[in-house]
Amino acid sequence: MKPSLSLHFELRIPSAVRLTQIEFLKRKDKVVAINTAIGNVSLPMHPAMTKRMFSLNGPHSPFRHGVVKYSTTVGEEETNRAILHLIESSGFSTKGLYSQITDGASHAMELAILGVCGPAGSGTRPLLLIDPTYTNYAALAERTGRSIVAVTRHMEANGNFTLPKLSSIEKVIQETSPEALLVIPYDNPTGQFFPQETLNELGKLSTKYNLWLISDEAYREVFYTKGKTSSVWGITENEVPGITGRRISIESASKVWNACGLRIGALVTDRTDFHQKAVAENTSNLCANVIGQYIFGALLHESKEHLQTWFRQQRTYYSQMAKSLTAGLKKEMPQLIVSAPDASLYTVVDVRNLFDKDFDATDFVMYCAREGQVEVKGVKTTLLAAPMDGFYSPRPGIVNPGKTQMRIAYVEPPEVMAEVPRLFAELLRTFSLKKG
Repeated sequence: MKPSLSLHFELRIPSAVRLTQIEFLKRKDKVVAINTAIGNVSLPMHPAMTKRMFSLNGPHSPFRHGVVKYSTTVGEEETNRAILHLIESSGFSTKGLYSQITDGASHAMELAILGVCGPAGSGTRPLLLIDPTYTNYAALAERTGRSIVAVTRHMEANGNFTLPKLSSIEKVIQETSPEALLVIPYDNPTGQFFPQETLNELGKLSTKYNLWLISDEAYREVFYTKGKTSSVWGITENEVPGITGRRISIESASKVWNACGLRIGALVTDRTDFHQKAVAENTSNLCANVIGQYIFGALLHESKEHLQTWFRQQRTYYSQMAKSLTAGLKKEMPQLIVSAPDASLYTVVDVRNLFDKDFDATDFVMYCAREGQVEVKGVKTTLLAAPMDGFYSPRPGIVNPGKTQMRIAYVEPPEVMAEVPRLFAELLRTFSLKKG
């Protein structure tokens, strides 16, 4: 006899973005994996951050004597000021905003969900998502015992995702009475960009129905349209009276600043009591990584003009990658439906035109992780991608659109990403033959 796992652990499966990596690590052969399942950026950090990382024993470093103490729970003042400085550098006012440093954006997500939604089944209202949505939100809602509802976007034959009409979103709000609306303006996974006008309209719905508006801005400034940067902090009282006191943003060092492993994020709000209670909730976690805070804090001392140059460089790099990947996939398999992202660093591929309704993207990506291989420049190679079914909320009686979709992140160097279209196509063909 041994003690039992909790039901939560019994039912737990890995996130869609980590699933194939975990499975691939069980292989005993010498196959190499190109991992596009997770947004694990391979670019160097911003130079100011890199400089601090390589001078942790320098005369001005707080760690020069080898002492690493806790910071306050809210985070170092320099790091919080850096977060607000970056928001200002994108052209938005930070007057009246409060910042709290967290263990990556995922931790900020969890605090936000805890702070605005009560336990499921207690008469409290759910969190409203716009599907497909980054998998962590559903997982963290489940972990914290909160419920979710969703309005669903659809991937059209031309690769575009349709943003539901405001009337459709409003209808779901009326039917489900959510506590908060989550939006990802530079969307993960779809690559859809929400311009400021769209955020303003969502802000109006938030005020009309007394909702919190949570904006995940991990990819702010990574967009490829000719429009301007958008943000929840661009929704002002002039456009949306009553918006103040209901806005929350989730910030991250991972993507724009190429520091995924630093695990630094932030929870920013314009509501005093929310900020105070979020810090109180986080005291059990003590504080975020202090070395990561110090490294990220270097950005406070960079001019807004310099930061704008950095943003442009990031946009140029990823926009070229997005175009090359889309063109390469369509060339290899013209019947593929391939998204044409306007933002972030992901492409969604839908194979519904190539296979019958029995195709399962999870089966395919697990085949790639477990046994799939293609020779690439003399090296046996496989591809790791994220199945999209985990990005959609379950809807009884409706087939999950993600069953035929996969998300590919352009996080490897360009010369490696150039191999992805052929690799994907050949693995798909061998999988199809294996399935008969």
